[in-house]
Amino acid sequence: MQVDAPLERCYEVASDFERYPEWAGGIKQVTVVDRDDQGRPRRVTYRAGGLGRSVSYTLEYSYDEAPGRLGWVQVAGDLTRRLDGEYVFAARDGGTEVTYHLLAELKVPIPGFVKRRAETLVLGTALKDLKRRIES
Repeated sequence: MQVDAPLERCYEVASDFERYPEWAGGIKQVTVVDRDDQGRPRRVTYRAGGLGRSVSYTLEYSYDEAPGRLGWVQVAGDLTRRLDGEYVFAARDGGTEVTYHLLAELKVPIPGFVKRRAETLVLGTALKDLKRRIES
């Protein structure tokens, strides 16, 4: 998705986890569990509305390729077994091309078509919400 903002602005918004409840659909609460030696959130716990209930999960972030990439892996979750992903930011045509990858696995089995529909909804919402926040 093309965003009308510099790469650094995109990265800044995506890595400001404590403000996610203000703009990220479904995120109800964010708690920074700990920070790295540069003061950046390393482990972050989220409470989100999803699948008809409240879910909680903790992600551990990697800043190795900042500001071109913001990656994470799930380290705990009550409903999800895996919630690993990344935002990739590339400067293009006076703005930034933002790509979002997510690998999600639930602890309970669900039919494939339901999982695919949920993944499409999450990916689309994540990118639209991020774009709207960055460009506002």
